[in-house]
Amino acid sequence: MPPRLPVPQGLRTLSLCLRPAPPSTTTSALSHLSLIQTANVSQKTKDKRKEMKRRMKQDPYGWAQTQQRKNANLRRRAELEAERKEAWGSPIHGITTPFVESFDSGGQAPLSTPPVDGDGNPLEPPHELPTSKHIANYLLSKDEIQQAIEQSKRLTKPLDDDSSIDLEKHEENAQKALIALQRITDLNNGSAKDRKHANKRRCIETFGRHVTDVTLDHAAPHPSIGDEQNPKPVRAGPDTGSSEVQIAILTSKIRALALALEGHKGYKDKNNKRSLRLLLHKRQRLLKYMEKKERGSERWQFMLKTLGITPACWKNQIEV
Repeated sequence: MPPRLPVPQGLRTLSLCLRPAPPSTTTSALSHLSLIQTANVSQKTKDKRKEMKRRMKQDPYGWAQTQQRKNANLRRRAELEAERKEAWGSPIHGITTPFVESFDSGGQAPLSTPPVDGDGNPLEPPHELPTSKHIANYLLSKDEIQQAIEQSKRLTKPLDDDSSIDLEKHEENAQKALIALQRITDLNNGSAKDRKHANKRRCIETFGRHVTDVTLDHAAPHPSIGDEQNPKPVRAGPDTGSSEVQIAILTSKIRALALALEGHKGYKDKNNKRSLRLLLHKRQRLLKYMEKKERGSERWQFMLKTLGITPACWKNQIEV
């Protein structure tokens, strides 16, 4: 056998450069795999169609029954999906209830404002809303205003022996003052800030534990229950800091801000969008805390039903 002659370095480098690169195993396998999968799927679809045509020709009555059952199942699945979607609600509004709708007027409007079409015709009839007629503007109540009017009328009433003042004139002036005070303290003439303060008072009166401990069943043990030496303390005043009260106040703020952003130029309001997200996440934290502490209680169920809170308000991530 003749000896092998050494190959020059330049020819060795040239042969390495001209040698074809081996095909990529991964790329080749993936390309063949995708073609094979497509072919298998298309072949399965063809076989399924052939089987359907064979059954249709062989037993048309049974085939019609099968299709009827299938369509009924699909309709039922669509209904269940729509019910789940409706029960899930919106992360902002949840399910709008009459109590939440009454936030728009501060509890003064007896009927709702239905949506209208392009011609201004209402799409649905108005329904009744819960009202709080005893609440007036400037953190006053109607009873306080009435007592102040009666006291001022009594103080300005002329004496019996004073004939220089006409009683009819005095009565007329008192009536004018009454009408002026009613206009000034009417929430319908107030601003959004006045309605916000009124809604806070309504939330405290509705969800405060000084009220729910008495009106709801099994909301809290009776104050008389306890040891003789260590009796259970009784609430000294209105409850303004419990979780349900804070959630209700946040819901009123969220509704007012969301309705403002849904307006004509709301999409440009970046600052209020950020404020809305902060309020939603704050309410979400309170709802998670209250679910852990009060889930299944009368207080929890009453709050969800009255405010229309749905799982979308505190479960999963809230995106606005």
